[in-house]
Amino acid sequence: MNQTFTLSGEYIALCDLLKVCGVVDSGGAGKLLVAQGDVRVDGQVELRKTCKIRAGQRVSGDGFSIRVEGATA
Repeated sequence: MNQTFTLSGEYIALCDLLKVCGVVDSGGAGKLLVAQGDVRVDGQVELRKTCKIRAGQRVSGDGFSIRVEGATA
């Protein structure tokens, strides 16, 4: 699953992004996925559940890739 997420603010927490994009069904499941080391941000394993994801970053894992872009004015 490849998708693009458009930020409405400056950033979104990693576990929230996973939930909003439908990678997981709940915030708790998102936190578990991150804690297990199954999520990468810009190619590097990310273990901080509330890592701030900003425009230009790519979040990926087994079966998904999310490109994050900024809101256009």
